[in-house]
Amino acid sequence: MATITTPGIQPKTAGPVLTPGAVAKVKEIMASQNPVPTGLRLSVVGGGCSGFQYSMAFETGAGMMDKVFDFDGLKVYVDATSLMYLGGAQVDYVETLEGAGFKFENPNVKSTCGCGSSFNV
Repeated sequence: MATITTPGIQPKTAGPVLTPGAVAKVKEIMASQNPVPTGLRLSVVGGGCSGFQYSMAFETGAGMMDKVFDFDGLKVYVDATSLMYLGGAQVDYVETLEGAGFKFENPNVKSTCGCGSSFNV
């Protein structure tokens, strides 16, 4: 099942939202891969001092239990378990003087660890 969305607008089924900046950066990185992946997997995995961490990885296709979201032609795969934690989360790409990277803003998070690399829901 695919959900068609526009950049920065939450899909009808509560899933993650990628900003136009995040979509552009992911597409740029994907284009440099050989072979070029078909999409990006967003997931939540156990780990870190607070219990959960975000994971981003390139994929060649959706799994049987994945929800597939489309952001301006970028396919984003989210498994059913991770979708419970990523509903309404916004993913952005930020560049500052200190560095650059993907930033998650998740309304489901109740607390984060001191270093900011993991969270609790």
